[in-house]
Amino acid sequence: MGAPGAGYPLAWAVQSWLPGNVATPKSPGNDSAFAGDLVALIKGLRSADTKGGGFSGSGRGGRLSSHDAWMEKCFRESESLLDAPRLRAMWSRLRELPSAGPDVMSHKDLTPANLLVRGGRLAGVLDGGGYGPADPALDLVAAWHLLDEKPRHILRHSLGCTDIEWARGTAWALEQSMRLVWYYRETNPKMSELGRSTLQRILDS
Repeated sequence: MGAPGAGYPLAWAVQSWLPGNVATPKSPGNDSAFAGDLVALIKGLRSADTKGGGFSGSGRGGRLSSHDAWMEKCFRESESLLDAPRLRAMWSRLRELPSAGPDVMSHKDLTPANLLVRGGRLAGVLDGGGYGPADPALDLVAAWHLLDEKPRHILRHSLGCTDIEWARGTAWALEQSMRLVWYYRETNPKMSELGRSTLQRILDS
């Protein structure tokens, strides 16, 4: 770890190089073995002790309804881009879901850009700076960002997700993806397209 200095104003780190390619919404979306890798990753993340800690209150991972104002902005911004009325109705149902259980340790941002793939298998995980206690459903966003129907079912069954937990994972994926579509439309088209593909998986489920 390096400290801020005259050459760079923030903390910095030197990391080991991991071979592999960044995952995409389509690759390896239909791979059951990759779904198994995600199961092992999520179980491993959850197995760490929270040491009595809970959700910090910042970002995703707490109460769904605390994101209502932001989601309303996303729906307004997306009226010409997406089926906003249908997505708004979906959010209105999901936002009322009860807790899925005590907070567990979570990566908090298991998007394709943060996962490395090599030979169709999970090879590495990036951007772990947010790792901490959160809703146990939060890391389930990976299922919607990355997996098609069959491997998604494998992941859900292998993790033993309850209906509430699975629905909350869907809600977090919806919340994240609504932002991606309009916010990154001009500045990062690949992120915008990720939002679209994830929302389509949710709508088709």
